[in-house]
Amino acid sequence: MERARKLLEIEALAENLIKKHKNLSLLKLKILFFASMYENLSVSMIIEKIGIKKSNFALMSSELESEGLIEIAPAEIDRRCRVLHMTEKGKRELAVYEKDIEGVLGASNPEVDRALDVLLDFLNKKI
Repeated sequence: MERARKLLEIEALAENLIKKHKNLSLLKLKILFFASMYENLSVSMIIEKIGIKKSNFALMSSELESEGLIEIAPAEIDRRCRVLHMTEKGKRELAVYEKDIEGVLGASNPEVDRALDVLLDFLNKKI
């Protein structure tokens, strides 16, 4: 039970930290993040990784596309599959956000960085 509580607290605190970015909603930032991390990731895989409904993704991705931050196109191998690509504008927007967060976090701490790496590895294996 204690681990579950800690995980919920981490999620809530991290979300509050992320929400401080004024230009984008949390969901839009998540979409940009996964688009940047996984080049040519299918829309269905992004939906699965973020854990949202298709309708929510459709609304947010449509807004991101109209803002010129992403492009959604048929995959080269399987034209039925749609993939998400970051635009240069999207990459710049995400870089500004990451710089803002780094500023909030302050100087790097090797112990904290190792703990984050361990947590990420653990969570990626569970999902």
